[in-house]
Order: sequence, then structure tokens, then C-alpha cells
Amino acid sequence: MGKFSRTWQLMGASWRLLKQDKRLVVYPLLSGLVLALVIASFAVPIFATGAQTYLNAAKQHDANFYIGLFLFYFVNYFVLIFFNSALIACVLRQMEGGEPGLGYGLHFAWQRLPQIFGWALLTSSVGFILRLIEERVGFIGRIVVGLLGMAWSITSFLVVPVLVAEGKGPIEAYQQSVAMFKRTWGEQIIGNVSFGLVFLLLGIVPVAIAVLLSAIIVPVALVVILPLVVIYLIALALVQSTLQTIYQVAIYRYATDGKAPEGFDNQLIAESFRVKTKR
Repeated sequence: MGKFSRTWQLMGASWRLLKQDKRLVVYPLLSGLVLALVIASFAVPIFATGAQTYLNAAKQHDANFYIGLFLFYFVNYFVLIFFNSALIACVLRQMEGGEPGLGYGLHFAWQRLPQIFGWALLTSSVGFILRLIEERVGFIGRIVVGLLGMAWSITSFLVVPVLVAEGKGPIEAYQQSVAMFKRTWGEQIIGNVSFGLVFLLLGIVPVAIAVLLSAIIVPVALVVILPLVVIYLIALALVQSTLQTIYQVAIYRYATDGKAPEGFDNQLIAESFRVKTKR
């Protein structure tokens, strides 16, 4: 079975689970709204005090600038991980046959607050350090840093499900995520890259059609079409984020006990891994 065909089937299985409780998309929505507030809370003081002062501090490698930058990294990661944990808790509960409400996920994430805080601190530190290195190296160095960042993303793919499902600390959860990756050569990537490509097409095509229609009919039509396109893209992003998290949980369940969750074909998920062969 081809990768693209398998991706469609995995997406279909994730979509069927989402249809059982469409409220799951509320978590990515809340995450986006809180992130917007976080960005505003950092951006407003910068523009209020003068963006040039901020740029000068960056050029002079001012300590306060880097403290603020790290804090921005950490808060963003914390918000993303918190709401993703809430979503994962609901998906796990749903896969077990339960019917969790929205409050269930938030309550569960709150119970995992120490683990979420620890993982947010660790992963934001890694991202921050890679950013600092990237600023100080040449073109080849940036490529190496990019590869290191990609390796970190792949090996930490299952950290948050481990944190949520097993309550392990960030270091132990990362070690388990790495162990799962070593046991099976992941096409976890298939759930990220391929999902991304599919939704990229779903986003580009309607936008292109809308722009073309506006140009052919009358430019003023953009006033009506543009808000609809924006709403469509936001809804698409929410669905994509939710489906990818459902897929992530399905992979975690399979990697943990070798069985696919109900609604997911066992062989289909098995084909999303390549068993590592010894040499």
C-alpha cells in the first residue's frame, strides 16, 4: 500500500473518531486564542516602548533581551502542551469507550501540571539553545542545527502522550519516546508530513479559486470572500491539529501494547512503522 493511500485511510480513521465528538476541536481553538493573548502581551510592551530599542538590544546581545526571548519561548510551549495534553486525555478516554466532556480534558491536564511544566521548560530550552546557536553559525551550521531540531522533534513525538497517559516526568517520558522510536523506525513522519501536505492542498485550492473568482467577477467581492476564506482556513487548521493529535495517540497506543485502538486497522498502523533490522 502506498504512503499517500495509507495516510488517507489513517486520516479517515482519525476523522471518524473526531466525528464522534466534534467538541475536541475546541482545545486547539482555546490554544490558539491563548497564544494570541500571549503574543499580544509580549508585542504590545515592545511597540509601546519602541521597537527600535528592542532591535538594538537584540543586536547588542543584551541579557534582558534573551531572558525575555526565553520567557516567550517557554510560555508558548507551555500553552501548546497544556491544551494538547487536555486533548490527548479526551482522545485516550474516548478510545477506551468513555464520553469525556470538555472539562475532563482541562481537569486532567491540570492534574499533570508539574509534568507539563517540566516538559515545557525542557523543550523550550532546547529550542532556545538551538536558536542561539543558529544565530552564531554560518550556512552549513544552520543546516546542522535544522537537522538537530528535526531529530529532536521526531524522537520526542510521543512524549506528551506518555506524560498524559502514564504521568511520567519529562526526562523519563523523553527516554521512553526515544525507546519507542528505536524499536520501530517511524513513519510517524507520515502523520506529520503527509497530513500536512493533504491539508496544504485543501487550503491552497479554495484560496486560489476564491482569488480567481474575485479577479474575474469584481475586486469588491473580496470584501465578502476574504472573511469566508479566513474562517475556512481557521476551521481547517483546527481540524488538522485535532486529527494529527488523534493519530499521535493511536501511534502511542500501538507502540505501547502492539494493538491499534478501536476504529483503527491494526495492520494499517503496523505498516506505518518499519521494524528496525539488526545488522
